[in-house]
Amino acid sequence: MLRLLARSVSFLMHPLFIIGYVLFFLMQCNPYIFGFSGAKAQGLVMISVLTIAIMFPMIAIMMMKALGLIQSLEMEDKKERIGPLIVTGLFYMWLYVNVRNNDMIPAALSFFILGSTIAVFIALMINSFTKISLHTIGAGGMVMGMLLIIYHYTYGFIDISLPWLHAGWRLSDRMVAFIIILLAGAVGTSRLYLKAHKENEIYGGYIVGILAQLIAFRVFF
Repeated sequence: MLRLLARSVSFLMHPLFIIGYVLFFLMQCNPYIFGFSGAKAQGLVMISVLTIAIMFPMIAIMMMKALGLIQSLEMEDKKERIGPLIVTGLFYMWLYVNVRNNDMIPAALSFFILGSTIAVFIALMINSFTKISLHTIGAGGMVMGMLLIIYHYTYGFIDISLPWLHAGWRLSDRMVAFIIILLAGAVGTSRLYLKAHKENEIYGGYIVGILAQLIAFRVFF
């Protein structure tokens, strides 16, 4: 049961999904910072960002697996992670170039994408020496990025609406921050429980993710 839970946390908090979570959060907490209005425009932006940030890297990694360039999607050998990291970094760079001067995309998302790009290339360099945890890089980056967003761009609460379920919740931004920190801790715990990484690789990932977002925020603003 615990192993299934750890695998579920690892899947749901996969580093490729983090930009998507931040985009969803921004659209819920402060939709007015986007340069568009209406469900159609919102859907187009979501498709554009998620396609480059998630779908294209996933397709590229699956192709590497099919061609035998990597043995498994787990990429247990650090050498196998070189290709996927390079491809993901290039897609993130492409995404950042497309959003940084786009009036429809707020600075809050642009700096986070820049931070994610920086984190990927730092991970690529560190990967030559140790198998740093990509999951905790994503989790650490999400924590720092979301804290910066909450501090600068929210109104003290967020409304989460799920119209297809006819449900909705209003949460304080402090509660959201607390949940994010708990999730980040659960990611590290899950990776340790699955014996995917050593403790120093877990902690190193958090540090890289946090520093990358701080650097991006400083550079962008």
